[in-house]
Amino acid sequence: MKSTYAYLAIVGSACVGMTIAGLLPAGRAVAQDEVAKAEVTKDWPQWGGDSKRNNVPTAANIPTTWDIGGFDRSSGEWQKEDAENIKWVAALGSQSYGNPVVADGKIFVGTNNGSGYIDRYPSKVDLGCLICFDEATGEFLWQHSSEKLPTGRVHDWPLQGICCAPYIEGKRLWFVTSRGEVRCLDTEGFRDGENNGPYKDEEFTGEKEADTIWIYDMMKNLGVSQHNMCSCSVTCLGDILFVNTSNGVDESHIVIPSTEAPSFIAMDKNTGEVLWTDKSPGTNILHGQWSSPTVAELGGVPQVIFAGGDGWVYSFKADKGTDGKPELLWKFDGNPKTSKWVLGGRGTRNNIIATPVVYDDKVYVAVGQDPEHGEGEGHLWCLDPTKRGDVSAELAMKIEGSQRVPIEHRRIQAVIEEDSEVAVPNPNSAVIWHYSTFDQDEDGEIGFEETMHRSIGTCTIKDDILYIADFSGLLHCLNAQTGKLNWTYDMFAAAWGSALIVNDHVYIGDEDGDVAVFKLSADPDDAEPLEEISMGNSVYSTPIVANGVLYIANKTHLFAITEGGE
Repeated sequence: MKSTYAYLAIVGSACVGMTIAGLLPAGRAVAQDEVAKAEVTKDWPQWGGDSKRNNVPTAANIPTTWDIGGFDRSSGEWQKEDAENIKWVAALGSQSYGNPVVADGKIFVGTNNGSGYIDRYPSKVDLGCLICFDEATGEFLWQHSSEKLPTGRVHDWPLQGICCAPYIEGKRLWFVTSRGEVRCLDTEGFRDGENNGPYKDEEFTGEKEADTIWIYDMMKNLGVSQHNMCSCSVTCLGDILFVNTSNGVDESHIVIPSTEAPSFIAMDKNTGEVLWTDKSPGTNILHGQWSSPTVAELGGVPQVIFAGGDGWVYSFKADKGTDGKPELLWKFDGNPKTSKWVLGGRGTRNNIIATPVVYDDKVYVAVGQDPEHGEGEGHLWCLDPTKRGDVSAELAMKIEGSQRVPIEHRRIQAVIEEDSEVAVPNPNSAVIWHYSTFDQDEDGEIGFEETMHRSIGTCTIKDDILYIADFSGLLHCLNAQTGKLNWTYDMFAAAWGSALIVNDHVYIGDEDGDVAVFKLSADPDDAEPLEEISMGNSVYSTPIVANGVLYIANKTHLFAITEGGE
């Protein structure tokens, strides 16, 4: 089974450690006629822009049409004369799932070693690569190289590369390697001629090499056994770094070899010291754990929200914890209690690969599976994060005579009705709304375009209009406050990434390599794209905007897109 981790992509960063604005409740969205008055988004230093993970920058004059031009078949060189509105193009590896981030005059992208930028690692050598480019020109600057793990594809799938996005603050960068390490790097690499520390043991210190500040090996120190890939786009609050460890099943897809290893950890960003760990998914991990954490102040409490590999969402108090443990605030089961996990994606129970999003003091998250498992039933939830305890929509109960006895959470199926088990409404539920199907044409039947399918994408929300793409190729547009469906659009190709909203336009890429551009609108008359633009290769990542430039990575190249290509 080929591993698939654009998770980042789910994978796609908080200014100055975490901007205060990134933690405060979302304010009134900026209308089109106010763009000129609003503060233009400069850097985009983490997946989602800030710790709330809502991919909605502010900018003017972002193109809605472009042409990537061509590439010379023999040399691979970009032919700029055939392009329109393209500022520059940078070659990535042969498979790219990591979302670009922009900070400190540089762009950082996770990929593999298909371009062979470093002489000691020609392109035939398989690596996980975090590549740094110059923001203005797209020139290659330096690369962090993660050699493949000797344990092979069970932990480090061939050609997948780095599938997460880093977090940038000042001259420091934090990310998770394909080897299950959390690393802090100097954003200058060794181009500044300095070996910043405390880590000083780099064997290679040429100007194309990464300069490591500290390393924490989660496999060695915590006993983590990642499934196929370690991928988490980390985030931060003050000096606290939050990480999903990617602990998962083994090659049998049945056994969890490290049930005692943590799934979520908090670290001191300056030293790499682990502050607390949590193993809540435990023996109930379904497959892998590739989601990324979200941080926001909700109900007056700083919360870090993790999506677990058991299909549950967990919220902890975003602090240093007590005696190595965090304070659990609430937990939520993202699946109906009668849903069932079946190997290879043949069941109805899902895990969560998408990153939770915070908008207007609410939490939004969709369930899904590894795209290699194919299409299937999905669910999108809007939650009230001020609730406490088990805030699931339902509770699992066993009928014993006239009594209903709570059932402990089980991995495969929470409620087996033929065994006198029932799902009952939870009076403590945090569900504001739930979207799975909607009879939009009121014909009494639920069609393909009226169904929410599995998704690995995050929600993107502005002016109470929510967009989310699913792996069956539908882009769903809903009212973020009520969950009412506005419209759906069939892209006829799977979507791995998430939507971008900027300048009253919506951008979404797909596996066929097209980027569809829509008007930001809840009106069903605007459900057709304004443009569908070919990127020449599969788009597994999410478009972003920084400093007035639109960036889109396809499978092999990163494109900087501006009006006039200047």
